[in-house]
Amino acid sequence: MKTDALTLTAARSRTNDFVALAKPRLNLLVVASALAGYVMAGGEMLDAIRVVCTVAGTALVAGGASALNQVFERVPDSLMRRTRMRPMPDGRLQPAEAIAFGVALVLGGLALLAAGVNLISAAVALATLLTYALIYTPLKQRTSFATVIGAIPGALPPVIGWAAARGSLSQGAWVLFAIVFLWQLPHFLAIAWMYREDYARAGFPMLPVIEPDGRSTARQAVFYCAALLPVSLGPTLLGMTNSVYFVSALVLGALFLALTLKFARTRTARDARRLFFGSIIYLPILWILMIAGRV
Repeated sequence: MKTDALTLTAARSRTNDFVALAKPRLNLLVVASALAGYVMAGGEMLDAIRVVCTVAGTALVAGGASALNQVFERVPDSLMRRTRMRPMPDGRLQPAEAIAFGVALVLGGLALLAAGVNLISAAVALATLLTYALIYTPLKQRTSFATVIGAIPGALPPVIGWAAARGSLSQGAWVLFAIVFLWQLPHFLAIAWMYREDYARAGFPMLPVIEPDGRSTARQAVFYCAALLPVSLGPTLLGMTNSVYFVSALVLGALFLALTLKFARTRTARDARRLFFGSIIYLPILWILMIAGRV
C-alpha cells in the first residue's frame, strides 16, 4: 500500500512538472487574446466546434512553445533564482522527454486549428511558434533588441483569433496586433528591471543589464506606452467598437502611462512592480471594454 502511494505521488509530481513546462497560467492571457480577436472579427460564438478548436489549438501551441523554450534555456535558467527550480534546470525532466512533450503539444494544436478551424489560423500559429522558438529565444542571449523581437510572436494570438473567425486577415487584425505588441514592451521592461541581477547572472544582455542606470529602460518603457495610447483608440476609429470604448481606453491608457512615467522618474523596484501589475490588469480590461462596445 505504501509503495502504491509513493508511486502515485511520483506520477503526480511528474504530471505537475509537464504541466509546468506548458506555463498554463501565463498562457491564459494568450488564449484570452486569441478569443478577443475571434470575437472582434465577428466570430460566431455559437459555433462551439470552431470556438473550442480556436481556444484549445492556441493553448496547445502556446504551451508547446513554452516547453521548447525551457529546453533551450535550461542552462541559463539554472543560474537564475526565479527559474532554477523549474523542471528542466532542476533535472526533474530530461531534455528528450521535454522536447517530445513540447512537439506533441504544438502538433496537436496546429492540427486542431487546421482541421477544426482553417489553414490560415494554423499558419499564423506556426509563425508564432517559429518566431518565438527559433528567432527570439536564441537572440535573448545575444542582444537586448530580442525584447522587441519577442513582442512579435507575443502579439500574434489575437491575429490567430481573427483568422479563425474570418479565414483572412484585414486591417482590424493588425490594429489588435499593434495594441498587444506595444503593450508588451513596458510589461517586459518592468520585468527586466525587477530581475536585472538574475538576468545578468544568467548572461542575458537585457537593457537594464547593459545599461545599469536604467535611463534607457525608462525612456523606452515611456515611449512604447505613449505610442500604445493612440493605437488603442484605433478600434473605434475603424468602426470596430463604440465611443464608450474610446473614452474608456483613453482613461485606461492614461493611467497605464502614469504608472510608466512614475517608474521612469524613480526607477525603483517598487514602481517597476506596480508597472508590471498594472500592465497585467490593463490588457484584460481593454479586451473586455472592446468586446462590450463591439458594433
